[in-house]
Amino acid sequence: MIIGSRGVVFHLSFVFSSGTSMETLILLADNDEGAILMIAIALVILVVIMGILAVMANFFWLWAQSFTTGAGIGLMDLVGMWFRRVDARTIVRSKIMAVQAGLVNNEVSSQALEAHFLAGGNVPLVIRALIAARKSKIITLGFREATAIDLAGRDVLEAVQTSVYPKVIDCPPKGASRVSLDAVAKDGIQLKVKARVTVRANLEQLIGGATEETIIARVGEGIVSAIGSAENHNVVLENPDVISKAVLAKRLDAHTAFEIVSIDIADIDVGENIGARLQADRAEADMRVARARAESRRAAAVAAEQEMTAKIEESRAKLVEAEAAVPKAIAESFSSGELNIMDYYRLKNVEADTKMRSSIADVSGRDQTKIQQVS
Repeated sequence: MIIGSRGVVFHLSFVFSSGTSMETLILLADNDEGAILMIAIALVILVVIMGILAVMANFFWLWAQSFTTGAGIGLMDLVGMWFRRVDARTIVRSKIMAVQAGLVNNEVSSQALEAHFLAGGNVPLVIRALIAARKSKIITLGFREATAIDLAGRDVLEAVQTSVYPKVIDCPPKGASRVSLDAVAKDGIQLKVKARVTVRANLEQLIGGATEETIIARVGEGIVSAIGSAENHNVVLENPDVISKAVLAKRLDAHTAFEIVSIDIADIDVGENIGARLQADRAEADMRVARARAESRRAAAVAAEQEMTAKIEESRAKLVEAEAAVPKAIAESFSSGELNIMDYYRLKNVEADTKMRSSIADVSGRDQTKIQQVS
């Protein structure tokens, strides 16, 4: 805007999306209120036209794609998506895919696609899953079920593909701490088994159903139980299908997102003789218990021997004490006159005779022992 002596001059410059520009010079005379009002109206109209042109520039190609493919999404619908913060490009392309695949019905509408987008769902993934289910001709999957599975956090397209093409799960899985399932038959022989489980996705139980980890755990438990109930490990080695039949009969796929098609024993090897090792460990344990009991008895015998030795020493002490009292009694007898000198010598003779007989008996006993040793 330039203010001069003759009035007010407005300099307007507009640049369109095509790159062309338009410059307009407006000269207003002083105190011309009608001209000012006309220019204001012209400016408003110009702003509106520019907004329409901007909208056409942003959504024209999307509207053209929708119009030419019969998706049925109008220009005002695209503007409404812009106001609702919805990715119009994703909705249009998803609707085009649905129309081209023949999925257009009351459920698969642009409003339903917008609602699923605003709920945080993956709209293109749901449409691809519906197309895959329709093309397979063996799976019945509705839009509501597909969106529910997607919002539950499951990959609905992978679920449809797994339903058409069954998936093989290794048991135990790759990268596990153990490379095989170890079980022991009734005869004590350990068997190492590797299995492959073929599963198909169960779309009806996909929401709230258990995952692959549960299938692996249940199959492993069933294999261990089947081997443990076998009378002989040779029976399992001769007919590995006994394990598969026993496991399949338990319906391990209940309340899971999968349906078990088959269980195949990929590899089976003979491990250790667990029964013999357990018996050896039990025998060793029993031997340790017996040693402990014998040691307890020996300790008790040693304690009893020590006790008897102490009693003998106590008896010897009493004997020495009694022998020490004999001379005192003899002295008292001499003092009282109850014992004379002849009686004392006779007592000495008896003691000497007793000692002689004891020594003779001891010598004869030793000689007899030597004779027996020599003979």
